[in-house]
Amino acid sequence: MTEFNAEDLLQIQKNGLTVEEVNKQIDLFKTGFPYVNITEPASVNNGILCLNENEIENLISLYDADINDYSVVKFVPASGAATRMFKDLFEYLSDGKKTDVVQKVLDNINRFAFYDDLKGVLPDTADDKTVISRILYDDGLGYGNLPKALIKFHKYDQVSVTALEEHLVEGAQYACSNGSVKIHFTVSPEHRSGFEKLLNTVLDNYQSVLRVKYEISMSEQKKSTDTIAVNPDNTVFRDSDGRLLFRPAGHGALIENLNDLDADIIFIKNIDNVCVADKRADAVRYKKALAGLLIRLQKRVFGYLRNWSETPDFIEEVKDFLSNELQQKNLPDDASAQYYKDLLNRPMRVCGMVKNTGAPGGGPFWVKSEDDVERLQIIESSQIAPAARDIMNKSSHFNPVDLVCGIKDYLGNKFNLKDFVDEATGFISEKTKSGKALRAMERPGLWNGAMAHWISIFVDVPVTTFSPVKYVSDLLLPEHQSKRGN
Repeated sequence: MTEFNAEDLLQIQKNGLTVEEVNKQIDLFKTGFPYVNITEPASVNNGILCLNENEIENLISLYDADINDYSVVKFVPASGAATRMFKDLFEYLSDGKKTDVVQKVLDNINRFAFYDDLKGVLPDTADDKTVISRILYDDGLGYGNLPKALIKFHKYDQVSVTALEEHLVEGAQYACSNGSVKIHFTVSPEHRSGFEKLLNTVLDNYQSVLRVKYEISMSEQKKSTDTIAVNPDNTVFRDSDGRLLFRPAGHGALIENLNDLDADIIFIKNIDNVCVADKRADAVRYKKALAGLLIRLQKRVFGYLRNWSETPDFIEEVKDFLSNELQQKNLPDDASAQYYKDLLNRPMRVCGMVKNTGAPGGGPFWVKSEDDVERLQIIESSQIAPAARDIMNKSSHFNPVDLVCGIKDYLGNKFNLKDFVDEATGFISEKTKSGKALRAMERPGLWNGAMAHWISIFVDVPVTTFSPVKYVSDLLLPEHQSKRGN
């Protein structure tokens, strides 16, 4: 057990942690996280549902008919800075190397939605480095220090809009209940005022044009979810002032933020996964279909739990439902009725899955639990043992972060989502701080280990529902270029 001095103890307390919790984290650095026991990739008709046109239309009709009976929230993780998005541009300014990304940006600069703003801050004669510099730094657009939410992604005729604004429009198209659109953004403290300023500027106009009422909320990743950093020898890392270093523990820490929400249905989609209006039809259509499937399955689950019986015929029917509808293999024959009831009484998520277009990696897999039951999980490649990489390489789909979640039980009470986290599914990475090597820990990912013990349903969705912006040059792809003019 690590001994801490008085200043350490005060720092731990201010972070909302305990000495016991910090020592548990240090022990995990020493022991590492176990690999997940994957048995095979989930595939179409083997863990991934493939809906036909008639099924899609029926599920959309169900959702549209019932939506006003539910409270709905669209949850958008949006706290990360756009550093990776502009990585090539930063490197060009430091070493002069023109990667394909840099060249594409320079060759097509007038096609970006932020070009009109950029022209206003460029000198009359600007060389390539000046153009890139004015995109990134505060003497120009300052995009290098902004989150993706506040960057102008798309242009319609003479109007350019941010990623945040596209989520406002999307929300009105599939997450509107009783005329109200509730959207929750997770933000970084340093960017919160920027979100508030933009919303104060645009919200009234969107409400007027789309004829909806927005209820926007924001939260920050809790300090109590940070994890301690250690040296390569697993002793505590200290900065130049001798203080402990606590680091944000990845998006899995956002299970706390999700747990604070009160809604019947929660859509989850990343901030950069948006497209221009004329390419959005599939995204809206499948979002409604996934939500319709959630409603249909929840009605079955809630019906069983409200009318619970321990007769053999009833339990056999529940087992068939768990196996055939809720995708759970090898259920035991001799378990108690309470065992099957517990399998039903938990949060549910319906997740869109996209076919692989590149090298297989993290995605949907069948995972064997300690009770030998095989259940569906979203697994990252770092969670897969080297000996099981041949299984990973056979995977056909990946996870685009396209989730519809039900977080209440059959009595209308919220589940405590922290009760359904698999704490053994985090991972450790190698980082540096001020030139010093360190080891960092990420908590179980939000859609990985943080939802490991949910009921998980996977559905095949088209790649047209997935249009992330990982690099600035992605904004030049057709899904980010409107036909309505540049």
